[in-house]
Amino acid sequence: MDLEAVYRRDLNLLVALNVLVETGSVSQAAVRLNLSQSAMSRVLGRLRVLLDDPLFTRQGQGLLPTQRALDVCESLHEPLEMLRAILTPTDFQPHLCHQRFVIAATDYAMQTILPFALPRIYQEAPHVSLEFTSLRQAHLLTQLTEGGCDMALCRRFEDIKPLRQTSLGMVSVMCLLAADHPLANESLTIDAFFTYPQAMIAISDGVKSLIDAALSEYGEFDVMLRAPHLTAALAILDRIPLVMTVPADLAFLMAEQYGLVVKALPFEFESFEYSLLWHPRCEHSPAQVWLRELLQEECGRLIDHREGEVRSK
Repeated sequence: MDLEAVYRRDLNLLVALNVLVETGSVSQAAVRLNLSQSAMSRVLGRLRVLLDDPLFTRQGQGLLPTQRALDVCESLHEPLEMLRAILTPTDFQPHLCHQRFVIAATDYAMQTILPFALPRIYQEAPHVSLEFTSLRQAHLLTQLTEGGCDMALCRRFEDIKPLRQTSLGMVSVMCLLAADHPLANESLTIDAFFTYPQAMIAISDGVKSLIDAALSEYGEFDVMLRAPHLTAALAILDRIPLVMTVPADLAFLMAEQYGLVVKALPFEFESFEYSLLWHPRCEHSPAQVWLRELLQEECGRLIDHREGEVRSK
């Protein structure tokens, strides 16, 4: 199709399709685009004619996109983001930004490194809106494409095309004990580690596999409790002498808050790399660039500081 033919098409319809796929709802898309619901329904009708496809099927109260709709939206992500960048003033001023950002993160990142960055985020951009959502490791690509997430914080992945990623630093794992634990004032040996009941806190499946591999030469490793937050473990610490395995900076943070004792792991374990990931559609947006750079600086600074404490143990 030549450019003249493209010019004669209503390209605003493609923006509407992107919003319809993101929301899965005619009414929500209408709100996003400042249209009435009936006008949005007519837009959907025109889209179906333009692309010669039903585009959506009804599923409960929402709309389920067809494969054609998903394919078109995937192709549109980068061009739309480039257009957004072209039409956005290049002199980005965070204090004037009213954008909503959706960040997928592991339980560890939500508890530890993201809160550390919040004061600076809201100091520089008091009008932004942040939404944290649980990172689903097996569906990360989907979350960062049609899932509506702007970026993700998690353990570094092998290259997942077309995602971009940058390192935040290396994260270690430590043990955390109650102040009255029998080993609180003793060295934590590998035998003692296996003697007492175990809990894994904010340890994702990916990190757990690394721990399992490091312990494989010592035999079976049973875990009494696995939880995303420390609350469940705190509830039973006065009754059960748990040895809690947690990411290092979370261990130091919780030790300060709850008077717990941090111990080095009694076995060899390589630190793992933590990363910030995003889709190319967000590559050139000034607001996205600002937030990514801020997170990289603040979260990286926290991780580096905690790693220094780990080395001093």
